[in-house]
Amino acid sequence: MSTYRIQGATGEWEVVIGLEVHAQVVSNSKLFSGAATAFGAEPNTQVSLVDAAMPGMLPVPNGECIRQAVRTGLAIDAAINKWSRFDRKNYFYADLPQGYQISQLYHPLVGEGHIDISLDDKNPEADVKRIGVERIHVEQDAGKLMHDQHPTMSYVDLNRSGVALMEIVSRPDMASPAEAGAYLRKLRAILRYVGSCDGNMEEGSMRADVNVSVRKAGEPLGTRTETKNVNSVRFVMAAIEHEASRQVDVLESGGKIVQETRLFDPDTGTTRAMRSKEDAHDYRYFPDPDLLPLELTDAFIADCRESLPELPDAKRHRYETALGLTPYVAGVITAEVETARWFELLLAECALKAGKAQETVAKQAANWLTSELFGALNRLGRSLEDSPVSPAAAAGLLALVADGTISGTIAKQVFEKMLETGDEAAAIVEREGLKQTSDTGAIDAAVAKILADNADKVEQYKAGKEALFGFFVGQTMKAMQGKANPQVVNAAVKKALG
Repeated sequence: MSTYRIQGATGEWEVVIGLEVHAQVVSNSKLFSGAATAFGAEPNTQVSLVDAAMPGMLPVPNGECIRQAVRTGLAIDAAINKWSRFDRKNYFYADLPQGYQISQLYHPLVGEGHIDISLDDKNPEADVKRIGVERIHVEQDAGKLMHDQHPTMSYVDLNRSGVALMEIVSRPDMASPAEAGAYLRKLRAILRYVGSCDGNMEEGSMRADVNVSVRKAGEPLGTRTETKNVNSVRFVMAAIEHEASRQVDVLESGGKIVQETRLFDPDTGTTRAMRSKEDAHDYRYFPDPDLLPLELTDAFIADCRESLPELPDAKRHRYETALGLTPYVAGVITAEVETARWFELLLAECALKAGKAQETVAKQAANWLTSELFGALNRLGRSLEDSPVSPAAAAGLLALVADGTISGTIAKQVFEKMLETGDEAAAIVEREGLKQTSDTGAIDAAVAKILADNADKVEQYKAGKEALFGFFVGQTMKAMQGKANPQVVNAAVKKALG
């Protein structure tokens, strides 16, 4: 990993970073009630009597939420604690009807694990750094206060109240904004592969509390600040950069860093103080008397492990070794679970149409996906899930190139028409007469005319300027409107030049 330092007036400063990521668990109902969890519902329409803290209502743990948290722990090679316990964290806030949050402080469901990151896009297996994960505990989310709905009052929406969260706490092992960004992207990818969190940071289903401190090399850890609820990778990196520089400025001007909670303003790229933690409230944690401890069986943990899919690092390694993809292309395809799924559908269709093993068509399919399709979708402002061309349709196009029906040049034209019309490649080729020709008579005639029109270049070629061979081939292909078989053209030009 490259060394990140802040250059201050008194010398270089190191940055120490830890992230506490809150990831909303994918489940149909909340952690302790049967209320729905769908995003975007009308305010206060997904609130049970438990969520609203009506007297006498008792929580009942949602087994699917526990299962998803265990699966997440296994995916990061973490220890699974067979015995864990829910605690009450007591505090008053208007969006917390119970007056306490049910969480896990002393005995979390998931213990120590790790996530490996790399900053080398060209070779993700190089320069790997292991970031420790201290714990994953399960807790319920609070509601949401809305301050812009009324001129004198704040409204509260309890739809989110009681939704299951995994709090994934890293060790302070990151030393730059880039490392924090890589960690967050990798964690998000793992969660989405596992299916335990959709990773949608814009909707708030994944957000990060960013702990930052600075120190001179070799010195003990400095006082940290915590920037709350940052909801994008870019904003996390910007918050770290600003907060670290702010702390250096404070220390170098003779000030002291106060342990406090801060907020990040994405409009200005700055952080501001929210509340001090020097006189932190006593949350009076104690075991929740309404909930028995969780006791997991070996069979349950084994079932969770069996349910895990192939994870990003394993899939990337397989693509490199079994399919022969470059580390870069394999890394691009496996970075997002949707991309990997799309590629595997494309690969299966290509192999089926070609009647060949997947490894023989993998490079063509991968290169087309990461260059042609990604380029087109970027131009159109569309996502892979919204692609106008399906994996089966793309395989049809690639099959026409592979069997010589069309050239690579014509394939680009056909692809553009597929994007516009949604038609199959074969139908477009047939309708517009784009089939590649191997008619030697027509090709020989075109070559003869090119050589006659460029007699001076023919003389230069024969005098030793062999690079002109490509010129003659290119001119012939142009004369044939790209429909000539390149191999036949090459042979014809070579023969004509003697």
